[in-house]
Amino acid sequence: MSDSAQNKEDIPISTVDSPSAVLELIYQLKIKDVMVSAVITAKKTDTLRHIQALMRENYITGIPITEEGLLAGIVSIDDIVTALDKGFIDCPAEERMTRDVIVLEDDMPLSFAISYLNKYRYGRFPVVNKNKELVGIITSKDVIGSLLVEMNREVLRLEKMNQGEGGTASAYAEMEFATVKFDFELAGRASTEIKKALKQRNMDPKIIRRVAIASYELEINQVVHSNGGTIRCTIQPDKVIIVAADTGPGIADVNLALQEGWSTANEWIRSLGFGAGMGLANTKRVSDEFSISSAPGSGTTVRSVVSTNSPKDEA
Repeated sequence: MSDSAQNKEDIPISTVDSPSAVLELIYQLKIKDVMVSAVITAKKTDTLRHIQALMRENYITGIPITEEGLLAGIVSIDDIVTALDKGFIDCPAEERMTRDVIVLEDDMPLSFAISYLNKYRYGRFPVVNKNKELVGIITSKDVIGSLLVEMNREVLRLEKMNQGEGGTASAYAEMEFATVKFDFELAGRASTEIKKALKQRNMDPKIIRRVAIASYELEINQVVHSNGGTIRCTIQPDKVIIVAADTGPGIADVNLALQEGWSTANEWIRSLGFGAGMGLANTKRVSDEFSISSAPGSGTTVRSVVSTNSPKDEA
């Protein structure tokens, strides 16, 4: 998918290292909450000259090509420039469009869009639903604009909370969340709710950050690598305990799995921005206590403990 926007700067937001309030938003918001639904499209039989006129009239630099609602390809401004230069501007789009288009799904967390925009450096990505129908398009401008609006709302909410709205949360709490294999729509929900609970208890931001990293890494590991399981969080006055237990397939070599960069993720998972082989290593790094038990066919249980009085820095 050629695009003159490839040389743009990265979105200045990390899906790992951003402040906790930003991380909460990018995993809470879905792509469908941010994308533009009114997509300007063209047909395979439309000429590149016609598509050039659409781009000029609508001040856009890429147009998806559809057939009966399904995405067939995309034509970018670079394709138009090449067509003008090579003399095939009157060719139909189907002869020159990019067919292997990288897409996002509307139910994915917004973090996927940020990862894609920073990784592939394209100016836009088509968005499809579960039926592979084109339902929107998303750009870096859409992401940044939506985050600014949501962060403003979050600031207002925190201001109200600091003015005394709501009661004081108990120092002790237990929470449990289910995960489902490849269910990226809910991926990040457990870590988001755990962070909220810790914030309500006015815990040190460094402690919250470490717990958030551990819970998120373990949650994503279950979604990507297991057949599903649970994330259980126990909040105590002196520590936070995260226990992730799944139903399989288990890990053949635990020591190897703890090595940074080792992963069994396939290319599809890697293309989504996961499978870097850092999940267990990151969890162990931020934990004051860490244990893992696993065997092929018997599932995996990981226990991470973060002391609320610990001076340990996660960096």
